Amino acid sequence: MGGFFGTIAKEKPCATDLFYGTDYQSHLGTSRGGMVTYSADKGFFRSIHSLENTYFRTKFESELGKFIGNSGIGVISDTDAQPMLMNSHLGKFAIVTVARINNKQELADKLLAENMHLSEFSSGNINQTELVALLIIKGRTFVEGIEYAFSHIKGSCSMLLLTEDGIIAARDSWGRTPIIVGRKDGAMAVTGESSSFLNLDYDICHFVGPGEIIRIRHDGFEQLRKPNSKMQICSFLWVYYGFPNSVYEGKCAEVMRNECGRVMGKEDNVEVDCVCGVPDSGIGMALGYAEGHNVPYRRAICKYTPTWPRSFMPVDQSMRQLVAKMKLIPNKDILNGKRVLLCDDSIVRGTQLRDNTKVLFDLGAKEVHMRIACPPLIYACPFVNFSSSKSDLELITRRVISRLEGAPDRNLAAYASCGSPQYEAMVADIAAQFGLTSLKFSKLDTIVKAIGLPKECICTHCFDGSSFYTLEEQNTQE
Repeated sequence: MGGFFGTIAKEKPCATDLFYGTDYQSHLGTSRGGMVTYSADKGFFRSIHSLENTYFRTKFESELGKFIGNSGIGVISDTDAQPMLMNSHLGKFAIVTVARINNKQELADKLLAENMHLSEFSSGNINQTELVALLIIKGRTFVEGIEYAFSHIKGSCSMLLLTEDGIIAARDSWGRTPIIVGRKDGAMAVTGESSSFLNLDYDICHFVGPGEIIRIRHDGFEQLRKPNSKMQICSFLWVYYGFPNSVYEGKCAEVMRNECGRVMGKEDNVEVDCVCGVPDSGIGMALGYAEGHNVPYRRAICKYTPTWPRSFMPVDQSMRQLVAKMKLIPNKDILNGKRVLLCDDSIVRGTQLRDNTKVLFDLGAKEVHMRIACPPLIYACPFVNFSSSKSDLELITRRVISRLEGAPDRNLAAYASCGSPQYEAMVADIAAQFGLTSLKFSKLDTIVKAIGLPKECICTHCFDGSSFYTLEEQNTQE
């Protein structure tokens, strides 16, 4: 997915806030990190590093003295190398994006046919941030260029532009990813993760609307384009991606996870001795479940973080599985003889769950129940890179459906309908594959109510296949 951070101050150098604010995006990406600053005297300074084998801080700490100026933007990306620097008729600017562009080859071919230059990764992939920048410079102004880009992109794209006159922030046309503005004395900041504001002393002052464009200077911001009337923010931000104390559209991720778990625990009739959250993303739900079900929360599994990175950091899937296993350490003294219930955010491929369940039984667990914070993932996400799945068949649900139906895309609506015979058969099959005593998923209504926004404002495509998205609708929004 990825995350970005930008800041601009009246007089104080921005490097420290930019460095820590960008570092607070590390839970969102593991491929590339980059920062760029602007000084009226020195111009732009940019640096980009690979994060595949290390952390953001280790790459940029030694360079901090080179980031001169009172304004800058930074990014941690799961896709392309960023920021990109451009020199155009609009002036010099740097750009970072959080985007998934499904028609990037089509757009690249069009630009090349117009005699525009487009560089590539060494692997031959298109740098989609550069692609967005080239679309922007087709406009007569930044606003016109951003609107042009939005009108041609299929997927999603939010961005920050560092210009010689402040920072321009533009949120995806459907608001699938968030942008939040923060303020403190003498400085402003902008990011997708409000949790990055807290220790830097910024207070939230504005949630950028879908399609809205604003310009940020040290003393405030101005609206350059009004927001669109419709929104489809990704529900997975609350379920998994967001840091626990991040706030989107005024709704805190951890509060949502607690409430989702509390409701599920209250409705559940299973008898267990303790509840445990699979670290880290299952903990918020598990604490709520323990409250709702009136059973104790126990750390039956602990996460070892000093040397083990996130499980999807390595490129190779087998290495990801090994890292995932090594970083989670079960507690035999809590498990032995107990009926334990585990809470986790989701089941995507299911590659880690089978081994983890076996270990718990081997350590003496009497029963192992699993509760998932969201409905089954039936549809791959076409809007946000919340997983690296390249095929629907990478989803465990689709593999089960393929076996039950003879085709992976048959009768999907029935399998997505909680309580239907097809749904129950699919859940039972998944539970049997992993040797679970029982398995239940949260209901869609539960997560929508826990988020606290109208259903039509939340994208739930991966659960139920619903989508209000068409390029034509996007382009004709107010």
